[in-house]
Amino acid sequence: MLSRRIAPVLAASAVAALIPALTPATASAAANPLPQHLDQRPAWHRCNSAAPASFQCATLKVPLDYSRPGGKKIDLAISRIKATSTAERRGVLLLNPGGPGGPGLDMPQSLSAELPKSVQRKYDLIGFDPRGVGQSSPISCGLTAEEENWQRPYKAALFAKDVKWARTVAEKCDAKQGDELPHITTRNTARDMDVIRAVLGEKKISYLGYSYGTYLGAVYTQMFPRRSDRIVLDSAIDPARIWRGMIQVWAEGSEPAFTRWSKWTAQRHATYKLGNTPDKVRKTFWALVAEANKKPIELNGASLSGDDIRAGRAMFFSVREAAEQIVELKKAAAGKGQSSTPDTGAPERPAPPAFGRAVPADNYSASFWAVVCSDTRAWPRDPEQYRRDAIRDKAKYPLYGDFASHIKPCAFWKKKGSEPATTIDNKVGVLTLLNEWDSQTPLSSGLGMHRAMKGSRMVTVAGGVGHGIYGSKSCADKTATAYLTTGKLPAKDVTCKAPAPERSSAAKLPIPMPPGIPGLPGRF
Repeated sequence: MLSRRIAPVLAASAVAALIPALTPATASAAANPLPQHLDQRPAWHRCNSAAPASFQCATLKVPLDYSRPGGKKIDLAISRIKATSTAERRGVLLLNPGGPGGPGLDMPQSLSAELPKSVQRKYDLIGFDPRGVGQSSPISCGLTAEEENWQRPYKAALFAKDVKWARTVAEKCDAKQGDELPHITTRNTARDMDVIRAVLGEKKISYLGYSYGTYLGAVYTQMFPRRSDRIVLDSAIDPARIWRGMIQVWAEGSEPAFTRWSKWTAQRHATYKLGNTPDKVRKTFWALVAEANKKPIELNGASLSGDDIRAGRAMFFSVREAAEQIVELKKAAAGKGQSSTPDTGAPERPAPPAFGRAVPADNYSASFWAVVCSDTRAWPRDPEQYRRDAIRDKAKYPLYGDFASHIKPCAFWKKKGSEPATTIDNKVGVLTLLNEWDSQTPLSSGLGMHRAMKGSRMVTVAGGVGHGIYGSKSCADKTATAYLTTGKLPAKDVTCKAPAPERSSAAKLPIPMPPGIPGLPGRF
């Protein structure tokens, strides 16, 4: 086991190294050493009596506002599993699961069963809950379950009600967390990552981020290019579309998936009996939507409207599962379905680790909106703009366009981020991974990250289904492992082929459920 001693006192050069990451307005504040958050030595302890002794946790203190480093501090919960080989150890591999709002404290333990042994020999696996999340001074807006439901289709008769909902969420967040909200941003989380690096005595960090974690990783490389070592961005977000555009890309990406599904299902009419041509399959689906809008369909203990069915757009990225689910929906519409308790799949809220303090029930939603609304100042302020866009996009992307473009709490966010959005255009060598049929970060999204990261190489899993690749025994794993263990990027972009159609755990989606029911895909 690794016995490398963490330096208790940070060198002055390491303190100075943080200064370029701060804005010009904070240069004077950064001119002096920042001992309160840099001169720390983690008090590592066993995370949980039920967890292995090798899984350790600690809490750091970081500034809420990096322009005022001597001001209010917040907790930053971190965890680690040390590299299994002292001789082969390269450094630390920071981990992020996505979100925004996803807790990452338990990732070293969960990924230790999935990452290759060759990677675990080289790196201390470092998890952390991003600021405002989980054990890291969690925020709450006091939202009810109904207020957390943001999967809302556009309907003229309900527009005023939806505007009121968006305003209410923004006002409740401001009333409860107003002073903190401008500082719960990706840029500040990237700064927190660099504090972790400095406190652990590392010159550089390596990083594995999934989904939203790819944007966090890209922002880190933009702010700290010389401290970025081996960076893997799995299921990448397009940094040019932060954040409204990334929600809208779900509608854009769903239409090709729906077209692919209709063709695949028509070729198997003898099995599914949904139509022997793609056009007939589509007509079957839209007839079910129209029928459910007139009279909800009872399925698995839930009452589904046509809009509820459309909200399950992510199922179409896995053709076989979608065909099976639409067959069940058709049976239920004909009164032949089996009634049961709702099959809600995995919970929408990430399960908190079995250690640490209690986390507010709405923490995931509160931290999601905090980042999504504060990272950029580009959200329209006029509710009528959302109405026009929703009407336009429902016509252009019938499956999900109005959901994606409808009004969000960011329209009424009182305190925008403390800084402008980050432009990603660096040449740091990174490896991006993407499944061709990813419901949350479609192919166009991954290509956007690849274009922005000018030193990147991309691995595309042709025919790949599901959100999140590395560690799932994908054909992309070999390339990612080689990069993390040798530092060598592929000479050119790589395309590998997945079995078609895949039937992986990542592709198994629940029967479409009404918006707000746990399990409905709705995050990055």
